[in-house]
Amino acid sequence: MRSNEFAVTIFIIADQCENKEFVSTIQSLETEFGGRITIGCHGLTHRSWSAWPEDSERFSNDLKQATSLLKKHFPDSFRPWFRSPAGYVSDWMAPLLSQQGYTVDTSVNPSWLVRKKANPSQMKVLESMESYGIIERQWKTRLSLPTCGPAQHIMGLRGNARKAWRDLEKPLMVDELHYIENSESELTTIYWHILDHARNDGGWAPPIRDW
Repeated sequence: MRSNEFAVTIFIIADQCENKEFVSTIQSLETEFGGRITIGCHGLTHRSWSAWPEDSERFSNDLKQATSLLKKHFPDSFRPWFRSPAGYVSDWMAPLLSQQGYTVDTSVNPSWLVRKKANPSQMKVLESMESYGIIERQWKTRLSLPTCGPAQHIMGLRGNARKAWRDLEKPLMVDELHYIENSESELTTIYWHILDHARNDGGWAPPIRDW
């Protein structure tokens, strides 16, 4: 982030906030980079909800607790944006997200390669999110193959993924973040894991061209 002026959203697993050092680290990033960092919700734990039978009550309770924790520790940076762990998201989750004020979901990986594993009914998810007023920001694919997260490092996928990222349009600046919650704005969504930065002896950086 010291090499550019772009905005970044960190999707946090909320029970990590039990660790004071973790909270302090994120808060120091907030201080250093000001409004460039926004905080979204990655669940209370890393439970992949739609990989299990529907459990609306437990998901709702966990989401409420996660939201409360993130608002408490990061009140200025938190946004009602959700990314389901591992991309496991189902249509039954949409009304529960809406009830707790979430406006954006970015859980759908539209690649055919992961559809059977993570989300065989993506159309139902997209329709449900739309019906409850939640904007779905699907992950970037190229040639219908994944480009985000582990795809950046998996042999057979990483070349295609890195090519996709090098061809990205200019990322959003802080004063452009409102486009994320505008359903008429066509945006490309990418993500990587914070632990990726430990690769290459701590020298890894996302393969985005220098603007």
